[in-house]
Amino acid sequence: METIPTLEELHHAHQRIRPFIHRTPVLTSELVNKAAGCSIFFKCENFQKVGAFKMRGASNAILCLPATRISRGVATHSSGNHAQALAKAASNMGCKAFIVMPESAPQVKVDAVKSYGAEIYFCHSTQQAREQTLRSVLKETGATFIHPYDDYNIIAGQATAAAELIEEVKNLNALVTPVGGGGLLSGTCLAANYLAPEALVYGSEPSGADDAFRSFESGTVHPSIDPKTIADGLLTALSERTFGIIRKYAQKILTVEDAQIVSAMQLVWERMKIIIEPSAAVPLAAVLSQPQLFKEKKVGIILSGGNVDLNKLPFTLPFP
Repeated sequence: METIPTLEELHHAHQRIRPFIHRTPVLTSELVNKAAGCSIFFKCENFQKVGAFKMRGASNAILCLPATRISRGVATHSSGNHAQALAKAASNMGCKAFIVMPESAPQVKVDAVKSYGAEIYFCHSTQQAREQTLRSVLKETGATFIHPYDDYNIIAGQATAAAELIEEVKNLNALVTPVGGGGLLSGTCLAANYLAPEALVYGSEPSGADDAFRSFESGTVHPSIDPKTIADGLLTALSERTFGIIRKYAQKILTVEDAQIVSAMQLVWERMKIIIEPSAAVPLAAVLSQPQLFKEKKVGIILSGGNVDLNKLPFTLPFP
Protein backbone atom coordinates (compact mmCIF):
# COMPACT_ATOMS: atom_id res chain seq x y z
CA MET A 1 0.00 0.00 0.00
CA GLU A 2 1.58 3.27 -1.15
CA THR A 3 -0.89 5.82 0.19
CA ILE A 4 -2.60 6.48 3.52
CA PRO A 5 -5.15 3.69 4.06
CA THR A 6 -8.76 4.57 3.29
CA LEU A 7 -11.76 3.39 5.31
CA GLU A 8 -12.37 0.70 2.69
CA GLU A 9 -8.79 -0.50 3.06
CA LEU A 10 -9.16 -0.66 6.85
CA HIS A 11 -12.24 -2.85 6.36
CA HIS A 12 -10.33 -5.09 3.94
CA ALA A 13 -7.45 -5.38 6.42
CA HIS A 14 -9.87 -6.39 9.17
CA GLN A 15 -11.46 -9.06 7.01
CA ARG A 16 -8.03 -10.30 5.90
CA ILE A 17 -6.61 -10.80 9.39
CA ARG A 18 -9.77 -11.94 11.15
CA PRO A 19 -8.89 -15.68 11.01
CA PHE A 20 -5.48 -15.01 12.56
CA ILE A 21 -6.31 -12.70 15.49
CA HIS A 22 -8.49 -12.54 18.57
CA ARG A 23 -11.25 -9.98 18.87
CA THR A 24 -10.01 -8.84 22.26
CA PRO A 25 -12.37 -7.86 25.08
CA VAL A 26 -13.13 -4.37 26.34
CA LEU A 27 -12.96 -4.16 30.13
CA THR A 28 -13.86 -1.50 32.65
CA SER A 29 -13.14 -0.96 36.35
CA GLU A 30 -15.19 1.14 38.74
CA LEU A 31 -12.16 1.63 40.98
CA VAL A 32 -9.99 2.82 38.10
CA ASN A 33 -12.76 5.11 36.87
CA LYS A 34 -13.05 6.64 40.31
CA ALA A 35 -9.30 7.23 40.47
CA ALA A 36 -9.31 8.82 37.00
CA GLY A 37 -12.51 10.85 37.31
CA CYS A 38 -13.76 9.55 33.98
CA SER A 39 -15.15 6.40 32.35
CA ILE A 40 -12.35 4.32 30.83
CA PHE A 41 -12.86 1.47 28.39
CA PHE A 42 -9.77 -0.70 28.05
CA LYS A 43 -9.24 -2.49 24.74
CA CYS A 44 -7.25 -5.46 26.01
CA GLU A 45 -4.65 -6.21 23.35
CA ASN A 46 -2.64 -7.85 26.13
CA PHE A 47 -4.99 -10.78 25.39
CA GLN A 48 -4.14 -10.69 21.67
CA LYS A 49 -2.22 -13.54 20.08
CA VAL A 50 1.49 -13.16 20.95
CA GLY A 51 0.32 -10.89 23.77
CA ALA A 52 0.26 -7.61 21.83
CA PHE A 53 -1.58 -5.58 19.18
CA LYS A 54 1.39 -6.11 16.83
CA MET A 55 -0.18 -9.37 15.64
CA ARG A 56 -2.71 -7.31 13.68
CA GLY A 57 -0.23 -5.34 11.61
CA ALA A 58 2.21 -8.19 11.06
CA SER A 59 -0.56 -10.47 9.85
CA ASN A 60 -1.90 -7.87 7.44
CA ALA A 61 1.53 -7.06 6.05
CA ILE A 62 2.40 -10.70 5.31
CA LEU A 63 -1.02 -11.44 3.83
CA CYS A 64 -0.56 -8.53 1.42
CA LEU A 65 2.63 -10.06 -0.03
CA PRO A 66 2.58 -12.13 -3.23
CA ALA A 67 3.23 -15.85 -2.77
CA THR A 68 6.66 -15.64 -4.42
CA ARG A 69 7.89 -13.21 -1.76
CA ILE A 70 6.29 -15.10 1.11
CA SER A 71 8.18 -18.21 0.01
CA ARG A 72 11.51 -16.40 0.55
CA GLY A 73 10.58 -15.46 4.10
CA VAL A 74 10.24 -12.21 5.99
CA ALA A 75 12.61 -10.26 8.20
CA THR A 76 12.55 -7.35 10.63
CA HIS A 77 14.30 -5.67 13.53
CA SER A 78 12.40 -5.38 16.79
CA SER A 79 12.95 -5.27 20.54
CA GLY A 80 10.12 -7.66 21.15
CA ASN A 81 6.43 -7.51 20.30
CA HIS A 82 6.72 -6.96 16.54
CA ALA A 83 9.36 -9.67 16.48
CA GLN A 84 6.96 -12.11 18.13
CA ALA A 85 4.09 -11.07 15.89
CA LEU A 86 6.04 -11.43 12.67
CA ALA A 87 7.43 -14.78 13.78
CA LYS A 88 3.93 -16.04 14.56
CA ALA A 89 2.42 -14.59 11.39
CA ALA A 90 5.19 -16.21 9.33
CA SER A 91 4.54 -19.52 11.06
CA ASN A 92 0.85 -19.19 10.15
CA MET A 93 1.85 -18.76 6.49
CA GLY A 94 4.42 -21.57 6.57
CA CYS A 95 7.37 -19.33 5.81
CA LYS A 96 10.63 -18.42 7.55
CA ALA A 97 11.10 -15.36 9.77
CA PHE A 98 14.51 -13.77 10.35
CA ILE A 99 14.50 -11.43 13.36
CA VAL A 100 17.16 -8.92 14.38
CA MET A 101 16.90 -8.21 18.11
CA PRO A 102 18.98 -5.92 20.34
CA GLU A 103 21.00 -7.57 23.07
CA SER A 104 18.90 -5.65 25.61
CA ALA A 105 15.61 -7.24 24.51
CA PRO A 106 13.66 -8.78 27.43
CA GLN A 107 14.34 -12.50 27.72
CA VAL A 108 10.63 -13.29 27.82
CA LYS A 109 10.28 -11.78 24.34
CA VAL A 110 13.39 -13.50 22.99
CA ASP A 111 12.07 -16.85 24.23
CA ALA A 112 8.70 -16.21 22.60
CA VAL A 113 10.27 -15.38 19.23
CA LYS A 114 12.26 -18.61 19.38
CA SER A 115 9.13 -20.57 20.25
CA TYR A 116 7.49 -19.49 16.99
CA GLY A 117 10.40 -20.92 15.02
CA ALA A 118 12.09 -17.69 13.94
CA GLU A 119 15.83 -17.34 13.45
CA ILE A 120 17.26 -14.59 15.69
CA TYR A 121 20.26 -12.36 14.96
CA PHE A 122 21.40 -10.31 17.97
CA CYS A 123 22.98 -6.87 17.64
CA HIS A 124 24.04 -3.92 19.79
CA SER A 125 21.19 -1.90 21.28
CA THR A 126 21.30 0.99 18.82
CA GLN A 127 19.14 1.84 15.82
CA GLN A 128 22.24 1.90 13.61
CA ALA A 129 23.22 -1.61 14.68
CA ARG A 130 19.71 -2.90 14.07
CA GLU A 131 19.60 -1.50 10.55
CA GLN A 132 23.12 -2.62 9.66
CA THR A 133 22.49 -6.16 10.88
CA LEU A 134 19.17 -6.30 9.06
CA ARG A 135 20.79 -5.28 5.77
CA SER A 136 23.17 -8.20 6.11
CA VAL A 137 20.32 -10.59 6.87
CA LEU A 138 18.29 -9.41 3.87
CA LYS A 139 21.30 -9.83 1.58
CA GLU A 140 21.98 -13.30 2.95
CA THR A 141 18.41 -14.63 2.90
CA GLY A 142 16.52 -12.73 0.19
CA ALA A 143 13.70 -12.22 2.70
CA THR A 144 11.23 -9.31 2.56
CA PHE A 145 11.64 -6.60 5.18
CA ILE A 146 8.47 -5.98 7.19
CA HIS A 147 9.06 -2.72 9.06
CA PRO A 148 7.66 -2.57 12.62
CA TYR A 149 5.62 0.56 11.85
CA ASP A 150 6.79 2.47 8.73
CA ASP A 151 4.44 0.57 6.44
CA TYR A 152 0.86 1.45 5.51
CA ASN A 153 -0.17 -2.22 5.60
CA ILE A 154 1.12 -2.38 9.19
CA ILE A 155 -0.74 0.83 10.07
CA ALA A 156 -3.97 -0.50 8.54
CA GLY A 157 -3.69 -3.67 10.58
CA GLN A 158 -3.06 -1.78 13.82
CA ALA A 159 -6.07 0.44 13.10
CA THR A 160 -8.38 -2.54 13.52
CA ALA A 161 -7.94 -2.50 17.31
CA ALA A 162 -9.42 0.99 17.58
CA ALA A 163 -12.06 0.12 14.97
CA GLU A 164 -13.28 -2.76 17.15
CA LEU A 165 -13.29 -0.53 20.24
CA ILE A 166 -15.27 2.20 18.46
CA GLU A 167 -17.76 -0.38 17.21
CA GLU A 168 -18.27 -1.79 20.70
CA VAL A 169 -18.31 1.44 22.76
CA LYS A 170 -20.44 4.16 21.25
CA ASN A 171 -19.86 7.91 21.67
CA LEU A 172 -16.30 7.85 22.93
CA ASN A 173 -14.97 11.34 23.67
CA ALA A 174 -11.30 10.39 23.51
CA LEU A 175 -8.92 7.60 22.52
CA VAL A 176 -5.45 7.27 24.09
CA THR A 177 -2.64 4.97 22.98
CA PRO A 178 1.07 4.65 23.70
CA VAL A 179 3.43 5.87 21.00
CA GLY A 180 6.84 4.56 20.04
CA GLY A 181 7.22 4.27 16.27
CA GLY A 182 3.65 5.40 15.87
CA GLY A 183 2.01 2.44 14.13
CA LEU A 184 -0.70 2.03 16.76
CA LEU A 185 -1.31 5.74 17.24
CA SER A 186 -1.46 6.52 13.53
CA GLY A 187 -3.80 3.58 12.96
CA THR A 188 -5.98 4.74 15.82
CA CYS A 189 -6.04 8.24 14.33
CA LEU A 190 -7.31 6.86 11.02
CA ALA A 191 -9.94 4.64 12.64
CA ALA A 192 -11.23 7.56 14.72
CA ASN A 193 -11.22 9.94 11.77
CA TYR A 194 -13.30 7.55 9.68
CA LEU A 195 -15.53 5.95 12.32
CA ALA A 196 -15.76 8.37 15.28
CA PRO A 197 -14.67 11.83 14.12
CA GLU A 198 -16.00 13.41 17.31
CA ALA A 199 -13.49 11.45 19.43
CA LEU A 200 -10.19 13.22 20.17
CA VAL A 201 -7.05 11.10 19.83
CA TYR A 202 -4.04 11.46 22.15
CA GLY A 203 -0.67 9.78 22.11
CA SER A 204 1.23 9.09 25.32
CA GLU A 205 4.91 8.39 25.92
CA PRO A 206 7.54 8.38 28.67
CA SER A 207 9.27 11.68 29.38
CA GLY A 208 12.57 9.80 29.13
CA ALA A 209 11.77 8.88 25.52
CA ASP A 210 9.80 11.92 24.40
CA ASP A 211 10.84 12.13 20.76
CA ALA A 212 7.20 11.91 19.56
CA PHE A 213 6.24 14.80 21.84
CA ARG A 214 9.14 16.89 20.52
CA SER A 215 8.31 15.93 16.95
CA PHE A 216 4.65 16.83 17.36
CA GLU A 217 5.44 20.19 18.94
CA SER A 218 8.09 21.18 16.38
CA GLY A 219 6.49 19.79 13.24
CA THR A 220 9.63 17.84 12.34
CA VAL A 221 10.50 14.22 13.14
CA HIS A 222 13.04 14.04 15.98
CA PRO A 223 15.24 10.96 16.38
CA SER A 224 15.14 8.85 19.52
CA ILE A 225 18.56 9.47 21.07
CA ASP A 226 19.58 7.51 24.16
CA PRO A 227 16.04 6.97 25.49
CA LYS A 228 15.77 5.96 29.14
CA THR A 229 12.50 4.46 30.32
CA ILE A 230 10.99 1.33 31.82
CA ALA A 231 8.64 1.21 28.81
CA ASP A 232 10.95 -0.84 26.56
CA GLY A 233 8.40 -1.02 23.74
CA LEU A 234 8.47 2.76 23.21
CA LEU A 235 12.14 3.38 22.42
CA THR A 236 11.84 3.95 18.66
CA ALA A 237 11.21 7.21 16.82
CA LEU A 238 8.34 8.10 14.50
CA SER A 239 8.65 7.61 10.76
CA GLU A 240 7.54 10.11 8.15
CA ARG A 241 4.49 7.93 7.41
CA THR A 242 3.32 7.63 11.00
CA PHE A 243 4.23 11.24 11.82
CA GLY A 244 2.24 12.57 8.87
CA ILE A 245 -0.94 10.87 10.08
CA ILE A 246 -0.37 11.69 13.75
CA ARG A 247 0.42 15.34 13.03
CA LYS A 248 -2.79 15.68 11.04
CA TYR A 249 -5.25 13.82 13.25
CA ALA A 250 -3.96 13.59 16.86
CA GLN A 251 -4.68 16.30 19.40
CA LYS A 252 -1.55 16.08 21.48
CA ILE A 253 1.22 13.82 22.78
CA LEU A 254 1.11 13.51 26.59
CA THR A 255 4.25 12.59 28.54
CA VAL A 256 4.59 10.86 31.91
CA GLU A 257 7.41 9.92 34.27
CA ASP A 258 8.47 6.31 34.83
CA ALA A 259 7.17 6.44 38.41
CA GLN A 260 3.71 7.28 37.03
CA ILE A 261 3.95 4.41 34.55
CA VAL A 262 4.80 1.96 37.34
CA SER A 263 1.89 3.23 39.45
CA ALA A 264 -0.56 2.86 36.57
CA MET A 265 0.75 -0.61 35.77
CA GLN A 266 0.37 -1.67 39.38
CA LEU A 267 -3.16 -0.22 39.51
CA VAL A 268 -4.22 -2.37 36.55
CA TRP A 269 -2.56 -5.49 37.94
CA GLU A 270 -4.11 -5.04 41.38
CA ARG A 271 -7.57 -3.70 40.52
CA MET A 272 -8.32 -5.34 37.18
CA LYS A 273 -6.38 -8.57 37.80
CA ILE A 274 -4.82 -8.54 34.35
CA ILE A 275 -1.18 -8.49 33.25
CA ILE A 276 0.05 -5.55 31.21
CA GLU A 277 3.60 -4.51 30.33
CA PRO A 278 4.99 -1.05 31.18
CA SER A 279 4.40 0.35 27.68
CA ALA A 280 0.71 -0.55 27.95
CA ALA A 281 0.40 1.38 31.22
CA VAL A 282 1.54 4.66 29.68
CA PRO A 283 -1.92 5.78 28.38
CA LEU A 284 -3.53 5.20 31.77
CA ALA A 285 -0.69 7.09 33.44
CA ALA A 286 -1.34 9.95 31.04
CA VAL A 287 -5.07 10.02 31.78
CA LEU A 288 -4.44 9.91 35.53
CA SER A 289 -1.96 12.79 35.20
CA GLN A 290 -4.44 14.99 33.28
CA PRO A 291 -7.64 14.89 35.38
CA GLN A 292 -9.05 18.14 33.96
CA LEU A 293 -8.49 17.09 30.35
CA PHE A 294 -10.46 13.85 30.73
CA LYS A 295 -12.89 14.78 33.52
CA GLU A 296 -16.23 12.95 33.13
CA LYS A 297 -15.35 11.87 29.56
CA LYS A 298 -15.77 8.47 27.92
CA VAL A 299 -12.18 7.45 27.21
CA GLY A 300 -10.95 4.47 25.21
CA ILE A 301 -7.48 3.18 26.09
CA ILE A 302 -5.70 0.53 24.08
CA LEU A 303 -3.69 -1.72 26.39
CA SER A 304 -0.99 -2.49 23.86
CA GLY A 305 0.52 -5.66 25.33
CA GLY A 306 1.16 -7.93 28.26
CA ASN A 307 4.59 -9.45 27.66
CA VAL A 308 6.39 -8.97 30.95
CA ASP A 309 9.61 -10.45 32.29
CA LEU A 310 8.33 -11.70 35.64
CA ASN A 311 11.87 -11.70 37.00
CA LYS A 312 12.08 -7.92 36.54
CA LEU A 313 8.81 -6.56 37.85
CA PRO A 314 9.08 -2.82 38.63
CA PHE A 315 6.92 -3.10 41.74
CA THR A 316 9.77 -4.64 43.71
CA LEU A 317 12.84 -3.23 41.93
CA PRO A 318 14.12 0.31 42.45
CA PHE A 319 13.56 2.76 39.59
CA PRO A 320 14.66 6.37 39.05
